[in-house]
Amino acid sequence: MNEHTSKKFDAELEDIRTRVLQMGGMVELQIVKAMEGLSDGDLQLIEQVINNDNRVNLLEVELDEACNQVIAKRQPTAVDLRMVSTVQKTITDLERIGDEAKKIAKTARQIHSSASNAMPQLRLGHIADAVVDMLRNALDAYARLDTVSAAQVVRQDKDVDAEFKGIMRQLITYMMEDPRTISHAIELMFIAKAVERIGDHAKNIAEYVVYMVKGRDVRHTSLEEIEREATR
Repeated sequence: MNEHTSKKFDAELEDIRTRVLQMGGMVELQIVKAMEGLSDGDLQLIEQVINNDNRVNLLEVELDEACNQVIAKRQPTAVDLRMVSTVQKTITDLERIGDEAKKIAKTARQIHSSASNAMPQLRLGHIADAVVDMLRNALDAYARLDTVSAAQVVRQDKDVDAEFKGIMRQLITYMMEDPRTISHAIELMFIAKAVERIGDHAKNIAEYVVYMVKGRDVRHTSLEEIEREATR
């Protein structure tokens, strides 16, 4: 590859990396707005989240096409191919995070359109803040090729899973003590599950960063192994 072609290729890769981070920022905003809509009952904001999901989907398609073009035109080396493959996996997870945000918004719309007052007194803000933080840290690790930060995101997911289990227990208790809360408790379970899934996708992105930098696929390995690989 001559120097001119090489520079053009680097510019293409950099453009793709930048657009991945823009997509990440967009889905992060979708989560924040969906949770705001849930807590404030702002139906306009909720509709905005539902409608904006199409923009997230479009970005995934555009980025996937850009990656395929790079592979077809440039015949990248093993290292660059890992980077392109990481982008393709990352945008799939980002698109799925967008889907979960849309689910939260749709369930929030159901909750606030219903006349029932029997709502379990449960705040999901803390777990939602935790997964937004995970996503932000995973994207930051991706931008800086920082495997240590990526491993910390995988560790954060353990705390989110523990908090999710606690929320499930609370909601089951509400339903047993007051059957009138069952309908809304189930809706809150859907939202809590969507939030927990966002944490899983953020963890996946962090694992891809370790793969991109170290060349080792750390999915389905233990947290300790990931932390060892990240600091190696």
